[in-house]
Amino acid sequence: MTRPPRHVQGLARADIGGQPAWALVGEGALATLASTRITTSELEALPLDAQEHEALVEHVMDALQWYGAYLKTTPGGAGWLYVQHVPVRRLVAQVVRKLMALSAWQPFRRAPGPLKITPHEGLVGLRESSSREYRAYTVTWSGIAYLLGTTALYNPFRTAQLSSLTPVRVDARVPSPPPSALPRTGVVALSWSSRHAATLLPVLEDLAGGGRTSLLVDLATDPAQRCDTPAAEGIRLITPPAGLFALSGAMERLQVWDDEHVVQVEEHVVRLSRLVRLLAVLLETSGGCTQPSWRSMVRLETWLSGVLDASRPHTLLVSNDTSPVGALAVHLADLHAVDTVHVQHGAWTAESVAWPALHSRDIIVMGDRDAPLAKSWARHPDAEVHVLGQPRFDVLAGLGRDDQRQYLEKLLGPGSGRSPDRIMVWACQPFGPDRLKAHADLLLDGMWKAQGEWGLVIAPHPAQSPEVFTSLMQRDGRPLVAVADPQVGARGCLAGADVVASAYSTCGIEAALLGVPVLEIGTAEERTLGLAAHGLARRCTTPADVADALSTLPKAHTAAEPASTDAVCRWSGDSAALVSQLIVSRASGNPLEHLPNEGVSAR
Repeated sequence: MTRPPRHVQGLARADIGGQPAWALVGEGALATLASTRITTSELEALPLDAQEHEALVEHVMDALQWYGAYLKTTPGGAGWLYVQHVPVRRLVAQVVRKLMALSAWQPFRRAPGPLKITPHEGLVGLRESSSREYRAYTVTWSGIAYLLGTTALYNPFRTAQLSSLTPVRVDARVPSPPPSALPRTGVVALSWSSRHAATLLPVLEDLAGGGRTSLLVDLATDPAQRCDTPAAEGIRLITPPAGLFALSGAMERLQVWDDEHVVQVEEHVVRLSRLVRLLAVLLETSGGCTQPSWRSMVRLETWLSGVLDASRPHTLLVSNDTSPVGALAVHLADLHAVDTVHVQHGAWTAESVAWPALHSRDIIVMGDRDAPLAKSWARHPDAEVHVLGQPRFDVLAGLGRDDQRQYLEKLLGPGSGRSPDRIMVWACQPFGPDRLKAHADLLLDGMWKAQGEWGLVIAPHPAQSPEVFTSLMQRDGRPLVAVADPQVGARGCLAGADVVASAYSTCGIEAALLGVPVLEIGTAEERTLGLAAHGLARRCTTPADVADALSTLPKAHTAAEPASTDAVCRWSGDSAALVSQLIVSRASGNPLEHLPNEGVSAR
């Protein structure tokens, strides 16, 4: 888990020549000042309008697109802003959030002025995160001052913590042949997370059952996200060259000189040349498969091009085509005249994606409510959307409730044999530690007040560090709390639970399909899966809500009616077969009339 060093920094009035000005000051100076002041943590906690924030982020991204989308391109013609759009947009979102916070603070709003920078502070750093691998980049307040025009003669681009990170390096688990040695195959599938693998493998297995071969390219750099060797004949697992995602290096074309081009964010004027220079830090830094450096992406393009040249597939199959690796892969597939199929691997809402863009030709979504989103996000000129369910959920009907219940009881009562009457499974997301603690307090306080004796099993997200939950275990023993093995996860124990709680985990959908009661948790402002709107969950924003929900739960699970669940996920146990049928139909040029949900054009 990434934990940047905590130190108190503040913003204080420091007029220059009678004109309003503001200085970034340290903890010691802040406490002694008599002028108007606020800590940066207080500033960042000011409430902001989410829709306004998203609109301003889009405005800045449009300005970046106009200003320099093709300052740097891969040999295959993919621009840096297209390939790296997701990490860039997330950093831009941090910039906009801090600028909005400045505007929301009345003293600054009444007397806006330049910011004096903190000497020697890095301009780009990291926020806290519970993710195992993903780095939550941010721009420091000195970085904000720099973007607004302050001279930064003694400020490095990276904070000390960011500069000291070691490059990600994962050696190949199995010797993979050079691309030129690969045989021809019908389908190339890309995976870099356990959710991708679990979504795509059932499709590849169905294709293999019909005698059709495929290559599964495992690009994961986190060992916990790697693919197991497929058991089915006809599926070949390959990995890229060792060290591919460990490459770092300067981005000369993005080190542009200051010029007159700016973008307005409320009353703030941001210099686009300086924003590009800060964004270059992301592209110069090795951050694994989810945040690869530019040099890694160029090397990956060469290697993937070789894979496609040698295997000559008719289809590229992905579960993400918006993050850097997926966006580049679909770009390459288009260059090679290869069909592209995207299978939705997680829940969507209008606010849930870092970049509302889908680049593949065929887009497979879980439920009816996802189709309008997919249609609005589709970028391919001939895109079609198909509601075929989720291949990963085909196996849900075979989950053993009794075995999972025994696992939960053993977790909560090791050795003593004592276990609570009823058990909640909390399906987590890799949020920051403060947000996770707030969710934990919400659940545990509600369980304390609920009728009966309850126990809580925390199921970490596959990309999450279990260590973040250590402090939650240090309570007085009631309710009983335990953490599930990350290899088991929520999928491996939710069928044995009396209730599943989640803010935004797809496991909430799985629980609803199985008839396990679901609590959607978080403050009233927090985003959830929206299952409550379909009658598939209870929305809980306070401990009293949780206590009331738990006290009125049914004693037995009752499977939801398809009419209720189809909006969220079409579930008939045949999603993998339907996706493979679509792939085969596209490859043979046959119409798609045999599919239960005819493709809907996105244009």
